[in-house]
Amino acid sequence: MNRQPVSNRVITALYERLSHDDEQQGPSNSIVNQQQLLEECAKKHNFQTIVHFTDDGWSGTRWDRPDFNRMMAEIEAGNVQNLLVKDMSRMGRDHLRVGLCLETLREKGVRLIAVADGIDTALGEDDFMPFRNILAEWYARDTSRKVKAVTRAKGNAGKPLSNLPPFGFMKDPADKNKWLVDEPAATVVRRIFQMAMEGIGPFQIARTLSQEKVEKPSYHVARQKMAGAKPAKYDMTTPHAWSTSTVCKILSKPEYAGHTVNFRTSKKSFKDKKISYNPKEEWKVFPNTHEAIIDQETFDTVQRLRGTPRRMDSVGEPNPLTGLVFCADCGAKMYNSRQSKETYETVRYGKAYTVKTADYYNCSSYNLANQSNKQKCSGHYIRTAVIRDLVLDAIRDISRYALENEADFVQKVRADSMVQQADTAKLHKKQFAQNGRRVVELDLLFRKVYEDNATGKLTDERFEQLSGTYEAEQAELKMRNAGLEDEIAAFEADSENVGRFLKLARRHRSFEELTTPMLNEFVQKILVHKPDKSSGERVQKVDIWFNFIGNFELPKAEPTPEEVAAHAKRLEKLKKQREANWRHYEKKRREKEEREQPKSA
Repeated sequence: MNRQPVSNRVITALYERLSHDDEQQGPSNSIVNQQQLLEECAKKHNFQTIVHFTDDGWSGTRWDRPDFNRMMAEIEAGNVQNLLVKDMSRMGRDHLRVGLCLETLREKGVRLIAVADGIDTALGEDDFMPFRNILAEWYARDTSRKVKAVTRAKGNAGKPLSNLPPFGFMKDPADKNKWLVDEPAATVVRRIFQMAMEGIGPFQIARTLSQEKVEKPSYHVARQKMAGAKPAKYDMTTPHAWSTSTVCKILSKPEYAGHTVNFRTSKKSFKDKKISYNPKEEWKVFPNTHEAIIDQETFDTVQRLRGTPRRMDSVGEPNPLTGLVFCADCGAKMYNSRQSKETYETVRYGKAYTVKTADYYNCSSYNLANQSNKQKCSGHYIRTAVIRDLVLDAIRDISRYALENEADFVQKVRADSMVQQADTAKLHKKQFAQNGRRVVELDLLFRKVYEDNATGKLTDERFEQLSGTYEAEQAELKMRNAGLEDEIAAFEADSENVGRFLKLARRHRSFEELTTPMLNEFVQKILVHKPDKSSGERVQKVDIWFNFIGNFELPKAEPTPEEVAAHAKRLEKLKKQREANWRHYEKKRREKEEREQPKSA
């Protein structure tokens, strides 16, 4: 097949096109059949210098077909004398655009022959050609409408609509609507989510995978020759060139948690080739339709982390606590300040000092207030090391308490719930069902009294009295059921959340070090309060909100005599230190006054 430039010579162009819909009509539309038909026609008319232009797999509604545009360029250049097609629908299925193409052929003196339609412009214009073009467009519109109806029915039934499953899955050979885990690719997916849990951004993840020469999704799919994959469609020259957008797409797909998501995209018209993304409210998510590659908790945590901007500072990496720490008084995010990982030497007032790394958080609105000279909040200075120690201690203590006192832990989590016990929830569900049945009975009674009133068996006054009573009872029952439904839902949510936290605690067990994944899995947010110095000692309250259980507080135990004595000793030491500081500053003040007094004559 000649695909070389044909400039500077007059040719006979034979154009063939085949789309997926044409394939379903039978072998008569195949590329080979079209080529054979057109070559026979060219031979019959003694046409010389035949050149084929073929678009295989391209819809007639598309006008970015590569060989069609190459052929039109040759026509515009005056290099084409004759154009042969099987029928006018091969040219396209948009009567306006086909009409423009025909006008170009007329202007350039190109003879058009549509074999199956009996069209030959050398024999005169065909008055029915515009109608054939309209019918071709109608056919495309009708086919699009039917395909769209079938696709919507399939999508509403929970069957996946994508031709190719996401990277990490493959189609089941026995059932094309079922996905199986592609273990080599799934291992890469799990690693990507784990790196995200560790606070590594998509750009760094993509760079790491590229450096380690991990196969990118398109190359992996093409190399495995999965069902629906077309290797020629992908760039096979860069098998390890991961991009940030590829990593972001993988991290955003609920399919990896075992769900099917349909109707992500749509097109306004069958003529549109640009796909638009639908808002999430229009998606249809079918949970637990296939084996999950990562668990739901990990997926939810990664989505929360991706929504938090990670600022790079002079240290060269984001602080894992960023996005979790908030000011308890004004609600603003706490601003992290870090300078260096190493200590450094400096000279002040002629003396050498060793300065440690600056790594702390402060209220962001307080920092802005200092810059604009407008007081918006107060300082909430707290070192990162202190927050990490507090978080690690809290995770360790609560997890240990939850695992060792599971019944008490469950009861304490439900303390704020409207329903305290499972037995109460059962009674609520029973009452909910009874109320529903009574609502149905009242509908029947209302219909009966209406019929009695219509037939004269019941007076209008009596009818109004009974119907008013029934309607009032119905309204009250519906209101009660709404409240019961909320209470039941709250109880079930508490039960599920407690189980998820216990599962999380069992998975970690060892709490010797606060890792980034542990921090992201356990902690929802950290609220830092303004420091209190009223007691003479700087005391700062920090509230740690956990995923699934909120601001959980352990039962307070009575302090031991040793702890009481240690606290008293600490207060006494602090008192003596303040007294020593006061004496020191008093001494300095007196010495300064003596130096400033004039010397006696």
